Amino acid sequence: MHTRSLFSLLVALVAIPFSLGADERKPLVTQLESCEAILQEFQASPETAIPAQVLKQAKAIVIVNEFHAGLIIGGKGGYGVALVRQPSGRWSVPAFLDAGEASVGLQVGAKSVNTIYIINDDAGARLLYKPRFNFGVDADAVAGPRSVDVQEATQIIKAPVFVYRKNTGLFAGTKVKTGWLAGDNNSNRIYYQSLRTMPELLFSEWVKPPQEAQDLMTDVERFAGN
Repeated sequence: MHTRSLFSLLVALVAIPFSLGADERKPLVTQLESCEAILQEFQASPETAIPAQVLKQAKAIVIVNEFHAGLIIGGKGGYGVALVRQPSGRWSVPAFLDAGEASVGLQVGAKSVNTIYIINDDAGARLLYKPRFNFGVDADAVAGPRSVDVQEATQIIKAPVFVYRKNTGLFAGTKVKTGWLAGDNNSNRIYYQSLRTMPELLFSEWVKPPQEAQDLMTDVERFAGN
């Protein structure tokens, strides 16, 4: 009887980390779903859609949701995910990011602003190796062309980073001020239940995509090709 009770206790103790891990992952699954919805909403209208030829030459895609924590104290923050196109043409698993200082687009009364960064060259993609970076400072980030202005895409296609935000009124090619982004190592560890670094998640094919990440990856492949 004593042996059976001890065995039951050991089984319960072993199960606790898995239960806690599942609970910790839930907010991250919600973040993934939010980023998937942002991409779908952008692509749903010609007024906001990113042109197919821009997406098909992208080296990496970063989707960010930035928000005001409170207008009185002026807090800002956010989260996002990054995906990198592998040499094979397939897309990496999404890696989680922290975001901050979203001063552009967060106007009085606005609760959040959604941003999609299209990284057009390898140097821009390598910024994802850095613990913290800013596409507006570390790369020449400009407002990207929309599907309604598809002719402009061929004129500025060599810009390292295209920035897409809704309702900013920026013309394609205009330099854009951006906030900082940083790899969220803790969220990546919790979500993937792995100690893989962000570069390992993005620039290798060592990690199998969890079920919850597959819808976002499928959307990226559908819009950007593989």
